[in-house]
Amino acid sequence: MTSKSHRRKSPLLSRCSLALVAWAIAASGPAGAQKPPADLTSLPPVPTDYTPKKTAWGDWDFSGKWPYDFAAQARILFQRSPGYGDRAWITPEEHAKRVENAKKADAAYDPEKTGISTQVGTVGMGKWINESDFSWRTSLIVSPRNGQLPPMTPKGQELFEKGRSGWVPGQAWDGPADFDTWDRCITRGFPASMFPNRYNNALEVYQSPGFIVIKLEMLGTRVIPIVDKVRALQHLPASVEAWFGDSRAYWEGKTLVIDTTNIKSGDAVSHDLSGRNAAPVIVTMVGGAPRNTIPTSKKAHAVERITMTGRDTILYQITYDDPEVFTAPWTAQLEWTRDNKYEFYEYACHEGNVQLRNYVSASRAVRAARAKGELANFSDGNERFTRPFDVDPVAPKPAGAAPAPSAPAATQTSK
Repeated sequence: MTSKSHRRKSPLLSRCSLALVAWAIAASGPAGAQKPPADLTSLPPVPTDYTPKKTAWGDWDFSGKWPYDFAAQARILFQRSPGYGDRAWITPEEHAKRVENAKKADAAYDPEKTGISTQVGTVGMGKWINESDFSWRTSLIVSPRNGQLPPMTPKGQELFEKGRSGWVPGQAWDGPADFDTWDRCITRGFPASMFPNRYNNALEVYQSPGFIVIKLEMLGTRVIPIVDKVRALQHLPASVEAWFGDSRAYWEGKTLVIDTTNIKSGDAVSHDLSGRNAAPVIVTMVGGAPRNTIPTSKKAHAVERITMTGRDTILYQITYDDPEVFTAPWTAQLEWTRDNKYEFYEYACHEGNVQLRNYVSASRAVRAARAKGELANFSDGNERFTRPFDVDPVAPKPAGAAPAPSAPAATQTSK
């Protein structure tokens, strides 16, 4: 953690210094770093020149606590801000603004003097942005080239629009089938659980002979066998499904590849809870998709690639393909930064288990009042969840362009 004490500099000097720092980082990143290329729309291959330590049984050692909150704090969105176009990387000038914003965020955290913690420091985002080449990214999605989720198929779009959840505006709530799995604290879904949310953005990796375990800070643990590639592609019968799917891993050089099928299929329309899925992309992801009603078909398939790029950095990449829901596969990348001092605390999602009951009772009370001619102008406030509400502050505004669609669509018009 870095100290926040510093003297105030003139704005011009600060901007010049920040720009020079940004250029220096681009020119002299650590070995294996994925420096911004001359063509900011191109994405070089994931670097594999770093050699991790090995476990006692000979696997590459990825164990530890891996927070991935800095990308969210820096507002590197899951879906790219339209002003970047096809750029995967920001410019030195934009990076200087990101550095400046990080310094302001760090300065907002006073040293802890409550007696609860002896650690004195700041949030540390400025250090990450100065040192990580991932801080030059425009989005987590790298394919399609525009950094957006591909349009949905007509069937996928229909189920998306008809789906029910606690995030859909104007919807009446009468029971569990009116809520998604995230509302009910069952799961955030897959692969949504692997991306930054509003909070609790970390995971812990454990390894043992033949297995890797990914423990999420929020809702869920994945226990994944490590086998050879042939067996990794031999999955359970299609009738056996799980929220995180059936995952099998194998080593490809120094990269761990995880192949996942058998993800719980379904949609948010069915009143039969056994027919409900967990949306693969959700509204509470930073830059995610609204409503939490994207369906999952039995053809959903994910390939994750986990590569150590430095002593304490991992580049996580996932390609998700569901041809019955999306018109094309999509790929996203995210940097994990190891911090074994990071503390995991209990995630008490529904303390007292009263949240859904309160939603239902409030919904019924509103409808009863409306039947009496009261609450004519009442709004549940969920309209804000139908459009993007995460903003990348350094992204250029598209000249004369309308806002991008807030959800993947069969057509390119927003609702």
